Amino acid sequence: MAHHNLATPLSEEAVRQLKVRDTVTVNGHIFGIRDATQIRMFDEKQVPPVDLKGAICLHTAPSLKKVGDKWEKICVGTTTSIRMERFTPPLIEKYGVRAIVGKSGLLEGSLEAMKKFGACYLAIVGGAAALETQQIEEVEEVYWEDLHPEAIYKFRVKDFGPLIVAMDSHGNHLYFDVYSQAKQKLPEIYGELGVA
Repeated sequence: MAHHNLATPLSEEAVRQLKVRDTVTVNGHIFGIRDATQIRMFDEKQVPPVDLKGAICLHTAPSLKKVGDKWEKICVGTTTSIRMERFTPPLIEKYGVRAIVGKSGLLEGSLEAMKKFGACYLAIVGGAAALETQQIEEVEEVYWEDLHPEAIYKFRVKDFGPLIVAMDSHGNHLYFDVYSQAKQKLPEIYGELGVA
């Protein structure tokens, strides 16, 4: 296990150095996205109005308020990633996204895309929205504002994290490992409970 301080945009080389169970802190920019954003991109086939090459994307529908021309953060939490599985391989392949930040992990299709193109999944602690919000210095831009709270948000971040590398570009998957270990322990647990 190692700790990495990453600056965006990410290169493939930087991502290939990350291994499952490493920790990461991010400085630079993170793009907030969610279901509606990706439905527009992939189902409605609209090209996003911002370059996502080398980007880190955060699964979020943030609580923000608009004051004049600026958006102010209220609370930026993270949502569950797994339901966005179908969007992740094309997000990586077509738009060059290098990392996804979220909760719950993703599945085999995303893992294969991460291996092929050099991307990763960074797990964030659930329920830590207050800390996460403090680590976002500013909401610099909101694209596709009509989709708010599921637009594209350009957040400037400082010391964002620590995040855990839960899926890496080498085919390793922390959630699958934990599931496998838990499954192996089930017979022992059932035995202690007297369940056949």
